Amino acid sequence: MSDDESKKPEDEFQEMLRELLSGNGAIDPSQLAGAAGLPNDPAALQALIGQLQNAMQATPGGGINWQTATDQAIAIASEGSVATTPAERNALEQAFHVAALWLDEATVVTALAQEPILMTRAQWAKDTMPVWAQMAEPVATSISDALTRVMTDQAPEEMRSMMAGASQMMRNIGGALFAMQLGQVVGQLSREVVSGGDIGIPLLDENRAALVPQNVASFGEGLDLGDDQVQLYLAVRELAHARLFRHARWLRLDLISSITEFARGITIDTERLEDLAEGFDPSNPEELRQAMVDGSLIPPKSEAQLATLARLETTLALIEGWVDVVTAQATTRLPKADSVAEMVRRRRATGGPAESAFATLVGLELRPRRLREAAAFWQKVSDAVGTEARDALWAHPDLIPSGKDIDDPSALIARLEAEARGETPEPDEFDAALEQLLQQEDSREEDAAASGSASASASDAEPDAEGDSDSGEGRRDDPPHV
Repeated sequence: MSDDESKKPEDEFQEMLRELLSGNGAIDPSQLAGAAGLPNDPAALQALIGQLQNAMQATPGGGINWQTATDQAIAIASEGSVATTPAERNALEQAFHVAALWLDEATVVTALAQEPILMTRAQWAKDTMPVWAQMAEPVATSISDALTRVMTDQAPEEMRSMMAGASQMMRNIGGALFAMQLGQVVGQLSREVVSGGDIGIPLLDENRAALVPQNVASFGEGLDLGDDQVQLYLAVRELAHARLFRHARWLRLDLISSITEFARGITIDTERLEDLAEGFDPSNPEELRQAMVDGSLIPPKSEAQLATLARLETTLALIEGWVDVVTAQATTRLPKADSVAEMVRRRRATGGPAESAFATLVGLELRPRRLREAAAFWQKVSDAVGTEARDALWAHPDLIPSGKDIDDPSALIARLEAEARGETPEPDEFDAALEQLLQQEDSREEDAAASGSASASASDAEPDAEGDSDSGEGRRDDPPHV
């Protein structure tokens, strides 16, 4: 048997890809770099070839190699990076110290166990990537699998066996391309964010607070404010965000679980993929890359996804609203606090280019649309019952306010005020429904107990009858009645 005849389909596919990556194939590797969203320079091209070669050799079933995304993000974050001077470091550390003291007066949520840190852009990209990957993995897997299916179906008949045998390899390569796109997004985000909690979700460990000094300096440009005021305000805000997630330990898991639940429900528009595969021009891979990043492969949200998204948006708005109110209370000593606060709100409302790219890539918008309403809600609760009762609402998932409470907090405030006076509050709709459910359960238990008691009585009666028979026989010697 010749060497050619003994080759497996996946071996043929590997050889074809090796030729492609060496520049001998029909597609120039520089075009693949463009499809991955990379600049057409030797370093980026070499990185792409290395990542795709690693994907070819990846273990089947090993999942997406997110190190690809991490390496890409760090490379982008490091471009134009400026070292923090000792004076800047000292000023930011002092800002954190003062911010902690001010926060102690504005909230009963306790201080962090770990000292806040200052991060470079590259550090931020590296340390936050695990959460980005967790959120993006369901979509990456769906796109990779769908692309493999469609390309296999669209392949000529004589290549079907080759494509089928190499399907896992194609998934690995598709996953690598998606990971590089995510690395692009996170790398760009590292140049926009000012802190660990700037995006609103807990990207860092819940016990950590962090500022990115280079971006803090950029944030303050053009505000006509002293650097110390900007630094103090952002330090207070970051500490408040980190403290909340340390205090409400259930919150981080609940939030990220909701995001991944939403992402798992995302399906890929295979008709759109089939159109792309059918008309795919190897000399112009930009169309395929654009489809991956513009959200056109993700169809409209399902009912279940919309429900999950509504809960997620409410939670994000409550988090951001609470942070806004607590920060405002803690920074009353800052003359220009309102100006910085308005700038932060505008950034949170609009987002940057990289965050918009993540929204289209994964199909999830992280900006809370009801931020101002949620902040107004927390302010009303604070005015009515004080900070301790307000912050106690984060103690358990069952206590967290709902979207209806944001719309009209009067019922919730009335309940909290009644509890503060030691009174039993009037039952609301939830309490009434719960009480009815418990009554039904008690009724079923009583019926079951009564049924069991009746069965037991009937069972006990059978031996007694036998006993009567025995006792009758025992009375045979008794004198007969006259």
